[in-house]
Amino acid sequence: MVNNNTLRITDTTLRDGHQSLWATRMRTKDIIDIIDTIDKVGYYSLEVWGGATFDVCLRYLRENPWERLRLIKSQAKNTPLQMLLRGQNIVGYKNYPDDLVDRFVETAHHNGIDIFRVFDALNDTRNLEAAIKAVKKHGAHAQGALSYAISPVHTVDKYLQYAREQVQLGIDSLCIKDMAGILSPVQAHELVSRLRAELDIPVQIHCHSTSGMAVASYLEGVKAGAGAIDCAIASMAGFSSQPPVESMLGIFRETEYQVDLDIEALRKINKYFADLTPTRSKGRGFEPSIDSEILIHQIPGGMISNFRSQLEQQGALEKLPEALEEVARVRKDLGFPPLVTPTSQIVGTQAVMNVLAGERYKLVPEEVKKYVKGMYGRSPHPIDPKFIKKILGKEKPIDHRPADDLKPIMPNATKNLSKPELITNEEDIISYCLFPEVATEFFKWRAMPEDIRPKSPADLEIESLLPEKANANAKKAAEEPEAPKEPLLHISDYDAIQTILEKATQMHLTQLVISKGDFNLSLSSSANGGIKTQVLQGQIQARTDTMPNENPAIKVAEQKEPVVAVATETIDAIMAGTFYRSADANTPPFTVEGAVVKKGEVICILEAMKLFNKIQAPENCKIVNILVTDGEKVSKGQAIMAIERL
Repeated sequence: MVNNNTLRITDTTLRDGHQSLWATRMRTKDIIDIIDTIDKVGYYSLEVWGGATFDVCLRYLRENPWERLRLIKSQAKNTPLQMLLRGQNIVGYKNYPDDLVDRFVETAHHNGIDIFRVFDALNDTRNLEAAIKAVKKHGAHAQGALSYAISPVHTVDKYLQYAREQVQLGIDSLCIKDMAGILSPVQAHELVSRLRAELDIPVQIHCHSTSGMAVASYLEGVKAGAGAIDCAIASMAGFSSQPPVESMLGIFRETEYQVDLDIEALRKINKYFADLTPTRSKGRGFEPSIDSEILIHQIPGGMISNFRSQLEQQGALEKLPEALEEVARVRKDLGFPPLVTPTSQIVGTQAVMNVLAGERYKLVPEEVKKYVKGMYGRSPHPIDPKFIKKILGKEKPIDHRPADDLKPIMPNATKNLSKPELITNEEDIISYCLFPEVATEFFKWRAMPEDIRPKSPADLEIESLLPEKANANAKKAAEEPEAPKEPLLHISDYDAIQTILEKATQMHLTQLVISKGDFNLSLSSSANGGIKTQVLQGQIQARTDTMPNENPAIKVAEQKEPVVAVATETIDAIMAGTFYRSADANTPPFTVEGAVVKKGEVICILEAMKLFNKIQAPENCKIVNILVTDGEKVSKGQAIMAIERL
């Protein structure tokens, strides 16, 4: 029995803590090596799953998230396990059919989740119905959530309305989810007081430390009647994570509230993660510990580290201040959505595109169009009809629950999977339904013999950030004799190249692309009649030979049996991301080599910042050559297709 003065603490270290500070790079082994000690602390619950952890396990860590959950449950016998569930989005970035929501909840509960914190980015109660119903159906604790934001439309009365609607759905408790760290102490006291006065359910507070107000907001919220707060161990706390549990323990020890936690266990856990941080975190450099600008752009703690990383990948880190200012403008255009997954990605990516393009809404991701159409739910404030027309054209927004348009997915989930033998159980099917491309890559990696599996993207990422290891590898490579390289193009193939050059001249073409596999070499004419070369793709060895003609020497990359395509220009990646030829694994490619496409026709997808951006043909043209492979990472400005202008 919990008395009225007992303060319960949920530990977020194993989910939101490392999502906020380490870009979600905590490995399963990192957790298992300390979970027995964490289980002895005396926490109310452990948040160990959900949010971005599911996606990142598959995409970057090459781990099975279901296996992680089972391993944690097998060793955490004393403390309930908790997850963050994105309502109809589950753990993804779009709405999924009701049957998948139900099966996911059932399977997660079976594998160890006791408490489901269910939220919707827009606080659209319609998007919570299926998830809360499933949680209650399968016998778990359903905790509703209010996605907290600051705007002209986000008033205390509005939050009370949302809370009443969730109570009607049968929630067992309610969390104020302050994902950006913008809940002030005054607002915390007022909101909790009103909730406790009008609703007979426990209230919990979740704050990030980004603005520096979280500790004071916790204190005022608890005084107003909140019975639980979210904290992280000190070495995984602060900055854009939650407040440190040790500090909160010290504060509340001098009040009438009772917090009974094992201090020695906390000290051991704190040291463990402090020692682990150098090999997991990208480091903060000179970034300040308090970001007062969060009160303007409101980007949440779980996204802020990824937001900076994505800008860096786009070669636009210097545009961060401009992009953050643009976030506020885009948010207003979209009806003041709270910035939490997936709306934080939607707003953030559109802001970045506006800045990179130098023109607002010149490039609009498909997800932004779907948002404006109402496919993510009802915006907190009506969107200006003129803006809707600008984004949607002749399309009209919907006014019903978005998931009502989705057909059941489970019966035919893997119908078109090219290698069904990769699926080993129902959990794999669920993973595939959520993230088709990402899950397929993981399944292929998993099917490889362990001794030949490539390192995970996360391990390669960490190695690149550890200079002492990189230097050691470089020294080792320098000491070892270089293996003879197989020539890629023999100089004896000169006659073929010369013939191609002559034909290109006759056709008045300005560029040739010699391509095979992941290697592409561009030969283009220069103003003085010479030839310049450009390696479009591939790590290659090049050599210089003087051709027996009047042109300047040209560099010829070595390659056997070249496959040659002729083109006048290329379509380049507008940003760094992942190239996909089709919408998903079960649909045909948008275009193929040799196809003639019209201006504005979709030719591929470029996934960047968790959004799928449909790339359109810039003009009427023929696709001469596709220069990258499906699922390949590309950099900003990299040529992805060679085209012949029509």
